[in-house]
Amino acid sequence: MKNVSKLFADLAVGDTASITRIVTPDDLFVFARVSGNLNPANLPATADGDGAGAAAPSMWIGSLFSAVLGNLLPGPGTLYESQTLRFHARAQVGDTLSVTVRVTALRPPATVVLATSVERAGTLIADGEAEVRAPARRWTAEVEALPELTVQRHRHVARLLTACNALPAMPTAVVAPEEANALMGALAGAREHLIVPILLGDEAKIRAIAAGLGADLTGIEIENLPSHSAAAARAVALVHEGRATAVMKGHLHSDELLRHVVKSDGGLRIGRRISHVFVMDVPSLPELLLVTDAAINISPALEEKVDIVQNAIDLGIALGIARPKVGILSAVEMVNPKIQSTLDAAALSKMSERGQITGGIVDGPLAMDNAISLSAAKTKGLSSLVAGRADILLAPNIEAGNILAKELTYAAQAEGAGLVLGARVPILLTSRADDERSRLFSCAVAVLYAHWQATGKSAVVHPGPVS
Repeated sequence: MKNVSKLFADLAVGDTASITRIVTPDDLFVFARVSGNLNPANLPATADGDGAGAAAPSMWIGSLFSAVLGNLLPGPGTLYESQTLRFHARAQVGDTLSVTVRVTALRPPATVVLATSVERAGTLIADGEAEVRAPARRWTAEVEALPELTVQRHRHVARLLTACNALPAMPTAVVAPEEANALMGALAGAREHLIVPILLGDEAKIRAIAAGLGADLTGIEIENLPSHSAAAARAVALVHEGRATAVMKGHLHSDELLRHVVKSDGGLRIGRRISHVFVMDVPSLPELLLVTDAAINISPALEEKVDIVQNAIDLGIALGIARPKVGILSAVEMVNPKIQSTLDAAALSKMSERGQITGGIVDGPLAMDNAISLSAAKTKGLSSLVAGRADILLAPNIEAGNILAKELTYAAQAEGAGLVLGARVPILLTSRADDERSRLFSCAVAVLYAHWQATGKSAVVHPGPVS
């Protein structure tokens, strides 16, 4: 869209222009960031909330006049000289506002006086008078030339945490919480009534970290164990004893924990291939995105990919996705006999059609762009129920999956939960670098998956696409 300015000679008393604007939570967050005004009365209750009850800052309301003046009347090139403001009522998130300016006087050589007002369904919110200098030459401004803004917020994290409110906390064996994020993640899960942690590791180190953070360990069970291996073995034993219904990785290497999980004698395997799923809440995407396998299976063969896909579909259903759409990733979207991942993708797609993989829709091969972007899929002539709409991405190998998950986390500001599936109990497995929030998210995902395993029903109400 192009806006073309009006010169002083083009204007007449009585000229009017207006815009309509809906107040959104993102408006409040952006204004708070830009202005530094962190007044809680002008912000949604949480960063992931819908903004209900938050009043739009008065000066944000006042700034809407500049959008009409600078875009429409007089338009691009206009310079403010003064603005008076009077506020008569409050606008809230969800309100539709009408912003109007009307020329009341023209003072040569270039000063324009305008009455300004903001209304909501006939109710006056604010009014005043603006004096501006009309453009000396004709300007053209293109809205499309502005860079896009993405507000970093994680709606789905909040939604899944809320879905856990009515579910019981899981007794969870926490292996080696001997680092601040690992310990605080477990304690956050306890605080939110998601887990009942049993801390396994070096007790002196755990207590020292807690003391340094000012964290209270009163009432939390701690078992003092001499090594990470001993702590991992004890976690598996607690599951067999019925004292733990989940295992949580702390500050240790994944293979140190999984060595005890997958051992043939006394481990936690139940027949299906064990695999890992990252559940990603990406601010720029409207839905949750599940990425598998980025942590366990190095270069899975077709038979192993069947279990990996089925594990991820089961988790997607547990998280409220009625029929998850699985995109099988490769470098290209056409079957190429020289690229094994494209052959595997074609086989997995056909196996899904024949009922060998159940509960979801599987399609591939798909390149990353046309797996999550409808426009990319349409540009490349792809027509399927999955292309451009994938809920789950199956990476061809661990390198691709790990790079993808970490790119989403660090370049796209995604919040990620990590869960190992295919074992007797959910295993919360995040990167050692992940923060407390990520570990809390993992607790919620584990609780929801355990509920689905026990009941066959998801506790999550899917809201549909988020705009």
